[in-house]
Amino acid sequence: MAEPLYGGIEAGGTKFVCAVGTGPDDVRDEIRFPTADPEPTLRKAIEFFRNQKHGALSAVGISCFGPVDPDPGSPTFGYITTTPKKPWVHTDFAGPIRRALAVPVGFDTDVNGAALGEWRWGAGRSLNTIIYLTVGTGIGGGVLIDGRPHHGMIHPEMGHVRIPHDLARDPFPGKCPFHGDCLEGLASGPAIEARVGRKGSEILSSDPVWDLIAEYLAYALANYIVILSPQRLILGGGVMDQAQLFPKIRERVARMLNGYIQSPAILDRIDSFIVPPGLGGRAGVLGAFALAEEALHRDA
Repeated sequence: MAEPLYGGIEAGGTKFVCAVGTGPDDVRDEIRFPTADPEPTLRKAIEFFRNQKHGALSAVGISCFGPVDPDPGSPTFGYITTTPKKPWVHTDFAGPIRRALAVPVGFDTDVNGAALGEWRWGAGRSLNTIIYLTVGTGIGGGVLIDGRPHHGMIHPEMGHVRIPHDLARDPFPGKCPFHGDCLEGLASGPAIEARVGRKGSEILSSDPVWDLIAEYLAYALANYIVILSPQRLILGGGVMDQAQLFPKIRERVARMLNGYIQSPAILDRIDSFIVPPGLGGRAGVLGAFALAEEALHRDA
């Protein structure tokens, strides 16, 4: 029997990545395009899968910006819900893909998808509990516990935790349209640009703003550590392309925990505890392959 062929969609706030394949060593076709309004964007994704020449798809997985409804038993499963990206509020995403392609569809947050990809093929292999945090256009976190994405009521919204904000040091009010100075409002790419007046890629690595961003991210990671006790924290997204952030974050996390968590992962091996993605920028779309595989087994 031929190996199942999967479609994967990584739906980001600024771009879509659609791919066909089975895993990281077998990506047979791929397309990238800007995220526009729902109808033309979904139409372009559907056309890509209909026109690909590599065989019939067994399932499609979608790793999507959120918040979303990832509960297969819900009447709004596969919907984007209260996203800050206004044209996409309350958009049925999975339904049009399923109806157009007539295959099972797996659907989860972009960060849960990336976490699943990293667990299968990247920096989370052989571990039971990991967190994948993306720091880019927004900030979001995916949690895998015993190798399964954590959902609960909906899914974690780790970018919207509240962290200490010293207004004397950083008078920037925050960028989040819902919460102002939550983590995303203070440390995302748009927050950095609004605060400094330049995109992160145009800011020198020695600029003191990176110390501020590292501190905000370290506060959040310290909270995640004491609540969820992950075996590894994987930090991706465009902001984390600033490689100087990793040592700054690790140093601050260790200082904030202050020896309370007596684990070698923090005391002796923090460089391999807080790490970049093993799959690089492909974690999201490869995670979508894993979601497609889960959907195929679920429907079977």
